[in-house]
Amino acid sequence: MTAAPVPVPATMVERLRTSTRDWHDALEATPFASAMIAETLPVERYVGQLGAYRVVLETLEGELSRVADSSADPVWSPDLGKLPLIERDLAYFANLGTAPGPWAVEEAEAFTAEIRQRAVDADLRALLGFLYVMEGSTLGALFLHPHVTAAYRLPGTDGVAYYTSGDRDRWARFASRMDQTLTDPEAQDQVLAAAHSAYRHAAAITGALSVGLSPPFPSPAPTPVR
Repeated sequence: MTAAPVPVPATMVERLRTSTRDWHDALEATPFASAMIAETLPVERYVGQLGAYRVVLETLEGELSRVADSSADPVWSPDLGKLPLIERDLAYFANLGTAPGPWAVEEAEAFTAEIRQRAVDADLRALLGFLYVMEGSTLGALFLHPHVTAAYRLPGTDGVAYYTSGDRDRWARFASRMDQTLTDPEAQDQVLAAAHSAYRHAAAITGALSVGLSPPFPSPAPTPVR
């Protein structure tokens, strides 16, 4: 009798991708995402997302640098940082007179509170789960950024530095580092739990930015800076 093949354990990123698929589908169905694809998202809401993510990234990248350095973690490295890119986008829109506005401020602060608590606990695995979600968001943004550029008549990469920062080669390198580092099932479970928590925070941010967007309505585009 031929022995049944021994199943190969799923990698960290495979488990994350499978486990969080419902979150992806839910976020893509929000009024915010629908309006973005329809190119009717008010520019203040787009800038509001950038502002919320800036708050999150400033805390997450700072805490990852501190905690990961102390534990010699091979996943996080400064080249993964996106804070300067999102700040460049916010500065561009500020020059046009468009500020983030009040949307999603509380939701972003709730996310950063959890990040800080996990950092106090030196919970690197949780921080890596958060990083997975934020890094993955820019991979998905590759599909969305042409709609943003068209909706607001943005020249080149002005206003979309964050949305154009992801690419498949970068993602492959990041995924490989996650897979090689996180092979223990218990460690993987901890990262998975943190990723789900990060998606809950992302859904709360997107939900706040979606208020009043159904049905979508046209968005006045800012005048590009020359």
